[in-house]
Amino acid sequence: MLEKEVEEKLVRMARMKGGHAWKFVSPGMSGVPDRIVLMPGGRMAFVEVKRPGEKMRPLQLRRKRQIEALGFRVYCLDDPEKVGEVLNGIQGARISGIRDKVYP
Repeated sequence: MLEKEVEEKLVRMARMKGGHAWKFVSPGMSGVPDRIVLMPGGRMAFVEVKRPGEKMRPLQLRRKRQIEALGFRVYCLDDPEKVGEVLNGIQGARISGIRDKVYP
């Protein structure tokens, strides 16, 4: 399975739940997560998408820690079967810095 397939499922399921999974690009800032996921009710998180079994690179882990230090959640999604669980996690917490289960 390709990373693209995992990413497409994330985008499709976010839309089905009334949200968006927009491609996140930050010119001049390498290592940022692939998607910013916005869900109804003011819920949001960043998602780094990987093909099954692939891990985040050191720079991506550094960006993840920087974003989390600001109170935002960052998920690393490498399993299409976990898309629903990740979206449910995003929908369950507001942008208040409340931490829930995050996939490292």
